[in-house]
Amino acid sequence: MLMVVAPSMGRRLVVTGRPWLMSLRGLTLVAVTLLGQLALKTLPLAETTALIFVAPLLVALLAAPLLGEKVRLRTWLATIAGFVGVLLIARPGGSLFGPGVAYALGAALSYAAYQILTRKLAATEHPMRLLFYTALLGTLAMLPALPVYWDGIWPTPTQSLLIVSLGLYGGIGHFLLIRAFHATSASLLAPLIYTQLVWATLLGWLVFDHFPDFLTVVGMMVIGASGLSLAFRGPR
Repeated sequence: MLMVVAPSMGRRLVVTGRPWLMSLRGLTLVAVTLLGQLALKTLPLAETTALIFVAPLLVALLAAPLLGEKVRLRTWLATIAGFVGVLLIARPGGSLFGPGVAYALGAALSYAAYQILTRKLAATEHPMRLLFYTALLGTLAMLPALPVYWDGIWPTPTQSLLIVSLGLYGGIGHFLLIRAFHATSASLLAPLIYTQLVWATLLGWLVFDHFPDFLTVVGMMVIGASGLSLAFRGPR
């Protein structure tokens, strides 16, 4: 972004009237990334994605006190149903590892905060500035940890390409999310991201040879249906 965007935007890329909110938003995304990766160390891809996707339900509820958006009865019912889906996935006696579930739900809460702050800031901040601050705060937050956790082994060329691709996918994805929040309310937009559940399940099966058991699939479908039910309301 410094190479491509900074020459055209100059100081406008950095100067903001709400630096604390911008910084807090960037740190919530750092928390999503760290907690999500910790969850993926112990949980399958599809289950981790499903648990993190409780976030849109949290957004729908938090949009009322934090953004002034009206929360209807169907939102409460959808949220309750979504948490029933979570219980089906992380049920007692199931195969999922306890701390991994906690990490995934922590990532969901952080992701909900990130989306709420994005919606709050999108009306006044340039999309590129929002995107730049997420990269800036991630860099500043993680650089001090590098000497502690890096074992001195450099990634292979293939691993390096995969790491670079994460930055590319993440940058494009967050830019599109910022633009979307310019156009519609947080509670209406968030559930549309549930289509990722389909891809996570498919890729988890094709790449890692893991397919969720029956109750977990039911739980994922309940979470997805609960979130999508919020999208099909109001004007098209």
